[in-house]
Amino acid sequence: MELKSRKSFSDYLQEGQTSPWSSLSPLHLSPSPPSTPTILYHCLASLRRLGGNVNSIAVSRGLVFTASADSGRVRIWSTPGFVDRGHVRTGGGQVTTIFVHGSTLITAHNDHRVRVWTISAASGRVYSKKAATIPPNNHSLLSFLRKKCPSQHGDTITTIAYYHAENLLYTGSFDRAVKAWDLSKATCVDSFVAHDETVSAMLVNPDDGCLFTSSSDGSIKVWRRAHVENGLTVHALISVLRYHASPVNALALTRSPNSCFLYSGSSNGNVNVYEKEAATGGFKVTGVLRGHRLAVRCVAAEGKGKVVVSGSEDATIRVWKREEEEGVHTCLAVMEGHRGAVSCMAVSVEAEEEGVGLLVYSGSLDGMVKVWRLKVMVEKEEEDEDEEGEVAFEMSPVLPPLWMEKMRRSVS
Repeated sequence: MELKSRKSFSDYLQEGQTSPWSSLSPLHLSPSPPSTPTILYHCLASLRRLGGNVNSIAVSRGLVFTASADSGRVRIWSTPGFVDRGHVRTGGGQVTTIFVHGSTLITAHNDHRVRVWTISAASGRVYSKKAATIPPNNHSLLSFLRKKCPSQHGDTITTIAYYHAENLLYTGSFDRAVKAWDLSKATCVDSFVAHDETVSAMLVNPDDGCLFTSSSDGSIKVWRRAHVENGLTVHALISVLRYHASPVNALALTRSPNSCFLYSGSSNGNVNVYEKEAATGGFKVTGVLRGHRLAVRCVAAEGKGKVVVSGSEDATIRVWKREEEEGVHTCLAVMEGHRGAVSCMAVSVEAEEEGVGLLVYSGSLDGMVKVWRLKVMVEKEEEDEDEEGEVAFEMSPVLPPLWMEKMRRSVS
């Protein structure tokens, strides 16, 4: 499936609904020997009444947020009972994607804007209050006066990412551009054309602030921020990863004190694996995860773990475990149950005495969200740190003076 800017967001979401229903038994074991199973999993719940095809899921503080492409509402569910807690009426038209951090909900819309909400829970009820609209209604005039960046995206916003340390919100769009917003001021601090085609996915490494963007042009790009005089912010392109022969649809990142892995899912059904090199801080491809029959639409991972899940237009979810050997991953299970393409996923951690316990939330074009409980048996290992306990390849989120001087010349 190739994303083109001439397609509407609804057209994009309607593709890939060809997979038949697969029966689901209450408990599944991986193909490992019964005496030492590698993974146990079962479906905890199937959430309905979502208002259409599910295109985005987010989880925070015991609440599950789901967005549908066919409505302007975000539904809220509470765990562990998955009780329907109502919805947020966004008033911004079609919700294209959502993001949650703590008590802050961010929704993107087909009116080329995002809205920021404060979420609170009391007496068994969930309340929402709109904190900001970005860009605000008067943003066009402010941008013209400052001559910093256009008032808003020229097309539908497809993806958002958030860098908590700097309170920066990133938005990517069908218009090929990425914009950085200061949430505290609701102002645009940088805008740049990131790819030759649609920006399909983004994420921020919270350790160093690097921004990863992917596109239907088949590339992944890594960007870093530079502080320039007069309060301007510039994002510099650090590297371009071109190992996909088809559109890249999804990104996920896992980190530990001695490793960092980037995963990208593409329309050819593969998931590429990139490892961060300790010496250079760059990423190199170390493996390709094959098994899906159709395009990979979403990839999710617990940020510090070795377990990654991928969802596909073939209506299946594959669970992968990273082994000790470099770049080697094992497919532990293929979870079936959706009738349509798996379009989005989120992962949260459950405490387990032996192994890793995860909750996986999967949304589909069949209009349902399924909640899966996984228990993955992982051998314990000691974390390798240097003498001062710091990550060996940790990088500053701000570019060095040489880069800063180069940026000063370019904007002067």
